[in-house]
Amino acid sequence: MTPTHSKSWRLNRQINVSVIVQLILLASLIVGSWLNLQRQLDLLQKDVSMLIHSQSSLERKIESLWTKSISYEYRLQSVEKAATTTPLADDAL
Repeated sequence: MTPTHSKSWRLNRQINVSVIVQLILLASLIVGSWLNLQRQLDLLQKDVSMLIHSQSSLERKIESLWTKSISYEYRLQSVEKAATTTPLADDAL
């Protein structure tokens, strides 16, 4: 009975070592994937921050252009109004 028991114990020990090695490899893959995911999230966060900053800058520029456009529109209207009223005043003289 002793030789059979010893052989069974060796086989069981080999299986246990194999399972432990597989679990260690699986755990290292999980940790590696988690670290890679964290790194990708950090890069994504930086990209989103840069995009938000660029969007804010673009919004300020568009607002400035919009303000200038409105100003120029009022100037154009006043010039057109002055141009249409001036010839009439010249004709009256």
